[in-house]
Amino acid sequence: MRGKERKIKDKSKKTKGKREKLLLYNINIWHPEPYALYLKIMQKEKLYGKTLNELIAVTKRVGLPGFAAKQIADWLYKKEIQSIDEMTNLSKKTRELLMVDYEIGLSAPVNESKSSDGTKKYLFKVLNDKFIETAYIPDDDRATICVSSQVGCKMGCIFCMTGKQGFQGNLSSNEIINQFRSLPEFGSLTNIVYMGMGEPLDNITEVLKSLDILTNDWGYAWSPTRITVSTIGLIAGLKEFLEKSRCHLAVSLHSPFDEERRKLMPVQRTNTVKEVLDIIRNFDFNSQRRVSFEYILFKGVNDTPEHIKELARILNGIKCRINLIRFHPISGSDFQSPNLGTTINFKEALNAKGILTTIRASRGVDIQAACGLLSTLQQNKTVQK
Repeated sequence: MRGKERKIKDKSKKTKGKREKLLLYNINIWHPEPYALYLKIMQKEKLYGKTLNELIAVTKRVGLPGFAAKQIADWLYKKEIQSIDEMTNLSKKTRELLMVDYEIGLSAPVNESKSSDGTKKYLFKVLNDKFIETAYIPDDDRATICVSSQVGCKMGCIFCMTGKQGFQGNLSSNEIINQFRSLPEFGSLTNIVYMGMGEPLDNITEVLKSLDILTNDWGYAWSPTRITVSTIGLIAGLKEFLEKSRCHLAVSLHSPFDEERRKLMPVQRTNTVKEVLDIIRNFDFNSQRRVSFEYILFKGVNDTPEHIKELARILNGIKCRINLIRFHPISGSDFQSPNLGTTINFKEALNAKGILTTIRASRGVDIQAACGLLSTLQQNKTVQK
């Protein structure tokens, strides 16, 4: 009898397993949204990308002493581990406890493009079914990574491919610094710029968390002067960034005139250049922290003597530099870049007015990795199909 009972129980377990699989299959096919929710619930939480305070909360949750958080941070950000099981100064029992609900959470790029000038563009999968692009830019004794902070962008700047893509989601701190850590050239990096896809200050919480990890002693302990965060000038995010971070600031300006900037950058309607400059002018920058203004030159639009004069007026009293950037043609745009002579004259005229001005070299144009060219619209559409 016991043998028959055991067989009946085993059969019952198999039947139950088949029913669960069939249920998930039906959810997947006929109701994809609940299935996506199920997958999200079943996913383990990522440790990489958590701040020290968040790691302290993790240790409390699993019943570990508070000092274990610093040990975990040390493994995550100072040692190149791939799994929790490599955290050998934690007991085997502790590691097993962590592995029930957590994983390291690193993710390698899924594609790579290489430019003739040495620039590389990497494609990363994020938010389960979306993609972002990251640029690696080597230059003599410097090696810079240009990271993304969002999938697409809400800001709608008419000269930018990312803006034309629209907005698909904010990246987590894990997805932001994973671009840095999972880059094949990770060990050679000297600088980080938040100038990839998205508006960093529109995702201020996760961006600040990533900066916290990059610059704190318990994290990567990078000097803030090696990191630059770019923004088109979101007032609320700008104030928070200046107060809570010591990294360099770069503001996308592109025109000193309100009406003209409004046409180029819709954000000007609600976050004016005057408001942005007033905040910068009144903030107490230390001697190590730099403010720069990004200025894409559009032929016959914002490259006139009137623009030079107005730039000198509105930037008066602000210790800064202007980076002149060549416009890179995008689909559906009639803008053109002025010739090199016009660009050099524009630079020299601003320098003559006391504003340090440089011309930024265009890198990675042939692989669509240069300023304003990053876009994953096609990859995201393919996944949706």
